[in-house]
This record gives sequence, C-alpha cells and structure tokens, in this order.
Amino acid sequence: MQARDPSSCAVRARGVEKVYVTGDTQVVALRGADLEVHCGEIVMLVGPSGCGKTSFISIIAGLLARNGGSLEVFGQDPQRLSSEARTAWRLRNVGFVFQQFNLIPTLSIAENVAIPLILQGGQRRSAVTRGAEMLERVGLGGREGSSPTRLSGGQQQRVAIARALINAPRILVCDEPTSALDGATGQRVMELVAAAGRAPDRAVIVVSHDDRIYHLADRIIHMDDGRVDRIETPAHRSSHV
Repeated sequence: MQARDPSSCAVRARGVEKVYVTGDTQVVALRGADLEVHCGEIVMLVGPSGCGKTSFISIIAGLLARNGGSLEVFGQDPQRLSSEARTAWRLRNVGFVFQQFNLIPTLSIAENVAIPLILQGGQRRSAVTRGAEMLERVGLGGREGSSPTRLSGGQQQRVAIARALINAPRILVCDEPTSALDGATGQRVMELVAAAGRAPDRAVIVVSHDDRIYHLADRIIHMDDGRVDRIETPAHRSSHV
C-alpha cells in the first residue's frame, strides 16, 4: 500500500469530542473521534443511528462547535474563526447536503440552488442561470421555475444536492444524500457527488446507510459509540490507495 503524502490532507481530526447539554442532562455524541480525509478522496461514514456521524460532519463543516480535540480542514480550524469569518469560510469551501433539504419555499428551485453564489456577491441573474444548469445535471431540467413545495421528496433532495455542488466546494459533506431517491436516481446523483471529490484539491465525506453506493468510496469509515471503530478499504480500491 502506497503511503499518503501528509500535505494532501483535506481533513485532520484528532480526539474530537461533542457533548450536548439540556438542563441537567448530558448526551455524549463524540468520544474522541479521529479521522483523516485526503484530497481527491471519497469516504463514506457508516454506523448505527446515534453513533455520532451527523455531529462529526457538522463539526467538520463548521456548523457545530466541538467540546474537545483538534480539527483542521485544509489547514484551517473553523472553530477559531469569528462567526462572520466562519460563515464566509463555509461559503468559499464547504458544500453541505442536509437530511432535511432546508429549501426556501418562497424561492424557485433555481434560486434555491443559486443561493451560495448570490451570498458570495454573484450577480443574481447569472447565478440563477447557473442554478438552472445544475438542475439539468441532477435530472430536473425544465423545472427551474418550480416552487420546492411542488416537488416530491426525492426531487427536493436533488435540488439540495445541486445547491451543494454549484460552488465547486473544496469539501463536500453529505448526510444521507440518497435517502429519498430511488436506486437509479441515487446512482446518478452520487456519481456527480463522487466526481466532485476526484479533483486533487477537493474531498467528499458521505454519511449513508445505503450500501448501494458504497462502491463509490475510497474508504468506508465505521463509527460506533462516538468513535471511529474501524476503516475498510473496498477491495476494488485497495490497489489504488
């Protein structure tokens, strides 16, 4: 097995801890989780519900603060940034596909997809045009003027994926991206997601219970009880790692 170049590390997490506190109740989500993700790599994060997967990727994406451990994403610790700087950092570097889609019902789906470009100061008309082009890539061409409320759950999922991809993010983080999709559509959109991670300066992390897409992974990271339990390299990838 060929050794990785340390300088190619997109994500380096060491001993990451996360505790949720509600009143007198504490729930430990992460108990010292370690992970490295390299540029040009696609990793799948798998494990039972409640094992800390979503907390882990939310911390990596700068959406959630950790309680302990260290994290670098392309050399930057998002938690050390001010709230305003962290938001700007996410816009430049992170694409996130949420389980709940988080689409804005008062905007068309092309406008929803264009939001990352508009927030970075892009001209609205050209951003929406690019949004329509991304919708074509996920199989929603011709629907760009539709409201999210007129779409099925699977169609809304594809809009969310298009929005995450439009900015060509350096790190793409997906939480159950195929949960609302049929097999054929799931494969189609996951091939787009995987292609985003093959660039030498980008990486993809996918949380999924869908074993139909595991073949796209370079490594499968198994989590349990708030920690990385083991790492699996699919047989068809092992000669390339």
